[in-house]
Formats: sequence, structure tokens, C-alpha cells
Amino acid sequence: MSKKKTILIRVLAVLVLLLIAAAMMVIGRGHTVYFDNVETEYEGKTYTTPYRIDVYVKEERAAKLKADERGMASWMGANFKMTVEITENKGDEPTTRELAVKLPQNMDGIILNMPALLADLPEEAYLSEFVQTVVEEPEEEPVDTDTPVDELGTDGFEGMGDI
Repeated sequence: MSKKKTILIRVLAVLVLLLIAAAMMVIGRGHTVYFDNVETEYEGKTYTTPYRIDVYVKEERAAKLKADERGMASWMGANFKMTVEITENKGDEPTTRELAVKLPQNMDGIILNMPALLADLPEEAYLSEFVQTVVEEPEEEPVDTDTPVDELGTDGFEGMGDI
């Protein structure tokens, strides 16, 4: 085999691997999608929550949301599709909508505000990144190491009355 042919085969192999890697980055990107049924305000207008929203992803119910509740689903790829059943008021018949959202590649946890999404607002109104907050535990009080403590955990003066 000639040296030019060997180099050409190696270059083609590297290009094929790069194409596969690029395709997997787009197709195989996993996301955790959170659904918030929370009242939101956008450009001075308030969008209230429906009584209940049932979210179906891949024909399975992923969340049953009442006001101020959150649900979640996992999704592979950038084109997220879901079916929602919206019950505006208690006792009403639910209406069904098919929704599709283009998920950003740079986010792992994505929050979709359902009232804003159902109102067909722009992406900036209904999509945000989930950022986990760290809860700091309160500090323990320092132990007084200057006072001697006996085996019973007392300072040696309990039960002795006034001395």
C-alpha cells in the first residue's frame, strides 16, 4: 500500500469519528426537564395557574400538577415533545394540547413554566435553568473545654447543693 493511500484512510477515519461524535452530542444529549405550575408575570401581565395540568411524555404521565407544584421527566435529544391536559377550574372538562420545545444544549436541568408556555410566550418567559441551592446547616455551639467534665458528663458539682 502506498504512503498516500494510508494517510488518506487515516484522515477519512478521523473525519468519520468526528462526524459520529458531533451526531451523538446532538442526539444523545440527556436533559432533566422540570414542569412548574407557578403563577408568572411577563411584561407587566400576570399569567395564573390552571387548576390542574397533567403532563404526558412518551405517552406516560410524567406529572400531575396543581398550583405551585413541580414535576419532572428525563429526555434524550434537543426536540422535547409532550402532551398536556389542562383543567382550568375544578370540575371542568380537560383540554388537550401537543407541545414541542427546543431544548438548549448548554443546560442539563431545564425548568418549563407551564402557564407561560401555555400562553405561547417567548422562550425567555417560560424556560430557565435549574440551579440547585445548597442548604447550609447551622453551626454547632462551641464546647467549653476549660471546665473539667467527669465520666457522667457533669462538671462535678451537680447534686451537691450550695457549696
